Amino acid sequence: MAFVIAITFGLLVVALTTILNVLTFPRLRPVPQLKNAPKVSLLIPARNEAVVIGRTVSTLLAQSYTNFEVIVLDDHSQDGTGELAREAAKGDARLRVLEGEPLPEGWLGKNWACQQLSQAATGEWLIFTDADVNWSPQALNSLVTTAVRSQADMLTVWPTQETITWPERLVVSLMALAIVGYLPVVAVNHTSWTPFAAANGQCLMFRRKIYREIGEHRIARNQIVEDVYLARRTKAKGYKLYMVDGQSQVRCRMYHDWKTVRDGFAKNILAGHGNSLIFLALSTVFHWSLFVFPWLWLIAALVTGHPLIWPLMLVALGVGVRALTAAMTQQRIGDALFMPVSVFLMTLIAWRSVWWHIRLGGPVWKDRTINSSNKVAHG
Repeated sequence: MAFVIAITFGLLVVALTTILNVLTFPRLRPVPQLKNAPKVSLLIPARNEAVVIGRTVSTLLAQSYTNFEVIVLDDHSQDGTGELAREAAKGDARLRVLEGEPLPEGWLGKNWACQQLSQAATGEWLIFTDADVNWSPQALNSLVTTAVRSQADMLTVWPTQETITWPERLVVSLMALAIVGYLPVVAVNHTSWTPFAAANGQCLMFRRKIYREIGEHRIARNQIVEDVYLARRTKAKGYKLYMVDGQSQVRCRMYHDWKTVRDGFAKNILAGHGNSLIFLALSTVFHWSLFVFPWLWLIAALVTGHPLIWPLMLVALGVGVRALTAAMTQQRIGDALFMPVSVFLMTLIAWRSVWWHIRLGGPVWKDRTINSSNKVAHG
């Protein structure tokens, strides 16, 4: 009975957090351009991004905002990423393509690429964005206006995730549950408490001065989840972190099939649990308890003729939470019914991460193994 009471309490807390966030989460909106538009540097680390880089450069250069530059760092690509970026710009002087320097010892690839980009940038605001992020024509203007009006020092956008295949629908959409269901945005945006800090590396925006003062990407050079690390660092230094939902103005299709979904999430999941195998195991048990056990209890009650009210209530709470987060972030609401399958797939992903950790010393991503040799002391 104590176990069932704990599950009920946990689901109620998640449900209340979800409702609060649905009501209070800031969204990007189309807005008039600021009169004195500050210069913005859009910075894209790109490694073997030939499939998407042309479209991304084209949409960025088509922004309604008037005062910006785009810098792409070609991180030793073998597929012509840099040249395709130049072709997409069609001679537009606002684009620069840099050739990446060799990866120094103690750095992770993306963090080193972002550090190089920041050194080349000339804008008052720096926006680090991935090569597979899609921007509507009004997106940059909305982002800059939101940052200025909110008086943010660091602003992060949660892009609307494009999910097409079943692995994407069942796994990628859980990003919304993790943020909307577990993290009160009021505490993120309006307190200095570092435990209430989150960020999405698909779109990170900094005041240039503040970025320098918190230590740039140099301070997070060996961090797999560098976005969260920089968010916590920003709060710890007394600066303002602000988080918004992309509302389709900023969109991203991260992965395209089970292999890329599995490996992409396995790359981050252990680091996201503090590199603790115990914490990851407890998290797995937590999700099985909240989102799978009620279904098993309901099936058992149907078979044995026991009362259905309590297990049905828990199933409804779990489905309702998942459906609310899907509705808010423009995902398929009906996929909430497959939450037990999502939990099972996330367990496979967790196992993949653990296997990499034990066998290789760390995850594998874009032909690079991220292992203990990357560890350095923070300066």
